[in-house]
Amino acid sequence: MLQGHCTLPADASGRVLDRIAGLIQVIRPEDIQQALAATGRVDSRPCQLTHEVVLWIVLAMGIFTDVPIRQVFKLSRRLRPGERSPHRSSLCVARKRLGVAPVRHLFERTVRPLARPDTPGAFAFGLRLMGIDGTVLDVPDSAANDAAFGRPSGKRGKGAFPQVRKLSLVELGTHAELAVAIKAIRCGERSMVEGLLRHLTPEMLLLLDQGFFSEKLWRELVRRKVNVLARVTTQMILRPILTLPDGSYLAKIYKGEYNRSKDRDGVVVRVIRYTLDDPQRVGHGEEHVLMTTLLDDATCPAMDLIMLYHERWEHELTFDEQKTHQDPVRVTKPARLRSETPAGVIQEIYALSLAHFVIRSLMFEAAATVAIDPDRLSFTGCFQILKCRLPECDAREPVSFEEWYRGLLWEMQDERTDPRRNRINPRVIKKQVSNWKKKKPEHRKLPQLKKTFRETVVMIR
Repeated sequence: MLQGHCTLPADASGRVLDRIAGLIQVIRPEDIQQALAATGRVDSRPCQLTHEVVLWIVLAMGIFTDVPIRQVFKLSRRLRPGERSPHRSSLCVARKRLGVAPVRHLFERTVRPLARPDTPGAFAFGLRLMGIDGTVLDVPDSAANDAAFGRPSGKRGKGAFPQVRKLSLVELGTHAELAVAIKAIRCGERSMVEGLLRHLTPEMLLLLDQGFFSEKLWRELVRRKVNVLARVTTQMILRPILTLPDGSYLAKIYKGEYNRSKDRDGVVVRVIRYTLDDPQRVGHGEEHVLMTTLLDDATCPAMDLIMLYHERWEHELTFDEQKTHQDPVRVTKPARLRSETPAGVIQEIYALSLAHFVIRSLMFEAAATVAIDPDRLSFTGCFQILKCRLPECDAREPVSFEEWYRGLLWEMQDERTDPRRNRINPRVIKKQVSNWKKKKPEHRKLPQLKKTFRETVVMIR
């Protein structure tokens, strides 16, 4: 069977979506073609919306998040007088035909750790700083999404929107999202960690929140020779077996109380306990417990590890970039995502993650040109620069493309944030729950009215 070609006229370099040609700096065309071939997406006949064109459109959806899919197509292709853009329904059908597999395959083939050993803030003790954390995303209120993902529930009843849970592995120094696991809201974060373990290597230091700790996970990470620094609950039994000069101590963790009583099959860990003496700080007077596989207090002092653990919050900033700045909730899109089918939701999540990686890759290169920490660049500013300059890219000649790319990095490297302040940030919310009555299932999909408003009016005499 011969592969069909796109019937839309291409530019001199053969690109149909010529206004987003700048994305090839991060997402290579050969990777697009390999992803389609590996997942069996072969066009059987000539058409406007080939799988390759649609895959580029899906990726562009992660950049142009504030417009409908038909406008995404228009933003991706230069104006040609007399040419009609595909109808919205045609684009939606083409997205469904493409499916999830090519986007997932492209994500796994494209994303990679960005930081180099000399990248400021990306390594500690010669180890690459990594984090695992999760977030939830509202999805459109359709029957299919409700059945696939479910809704959160609480004392006020079920949530307004179905939700999907995403767990991510992030390179903390660059905010690059290297792997994701996507499940229904009923699945807990801890049960999803196993899907990310294959992406961890011995040259990494994994920072974990206390909600992820389990003896089984710790053993698995030790088996994989992955170093860990985790916060654990103060109720955990960690009896000292050797106190170290810096105030930390060695202890053992066990599978259960019986093994502990027999001192059988224990794993040696290093424990750091500390508190805060500043009444202004959140957590003042509370006991905090860190546990790590880094046992040498000479090369990894306890105070350095305490300060290092705060780098875990860079993961929260990654989610903030994606949910607040890249694809925020807005009046025209009350849910986080816009796809009304489960496959579309998953496809869209991978597209957003790929687009975030594109932005962060460019920010990393821009920061490297002036040897500064990538955290010093404004994600919002760089994202807006990319959207503004992307249509200006002329990729027909290598010289013009290189000139555009250098100009883009130069503009991004000047988009800097102020040094972070020593500020107070209480864990409270400003907007409280609304007093309006809650929307319930009986309020959804009401039957069509049989009378006009005029027909319902009854005069009172």
